[in-house]
Amino acid sequence: MPSTAVVARTRTGRSLVTDAEFDTLAAFCADEYGLERCVADQVIDQALALVHVMGTSGEGANMAPSQQIDPGWHTLILHTGWYADWCERSFGYYLHHQPNAKVRTRGLMVDVVGRLRAAGFEVDERLWGTAADCNPPACCGDGDGC
Repeated sequence: MPSTAVVARTRTGRSLVTDAEFDTLAAFCADEYGLERCVADQVIDQALALVHVMGTSGEGANMAPSQQIDPGWHTLILHTGWYADWCERSFGYYLHHQPNAKVRTRGLMVDVVGRLRAAGFEVDERLWGTAADCNPPACCGDGDGC
């Protein structure tokens, strides 16, 4: 008897915005934070996924970006009008940024990565400090490190 298993497809943070919005955000992130554009693209992708999961789950207070993803969230917030509208459209309220860099531990980053995956998002573990081959400066430096 053939298998009837359904293969779930993952989605990207990038898929949550238009191409023009993504390009504007990634270009700003690259310029503002001195990142190569390909890195800024990944940072914005992961930041969008993070903020979406925080907003739709109502668990934002229990989640935090990694040190590498934080510039992505700051990029979103610095586009204040767009960010406020996007939050309202995406999850019905404005998700405030209440930074607490002291909580960036490897355990929390592993939990956040798990939540992103559970919500169906692709995850770049190098940017979360959870990759098995994590080596500075690519992905380390968060809390107790790799």
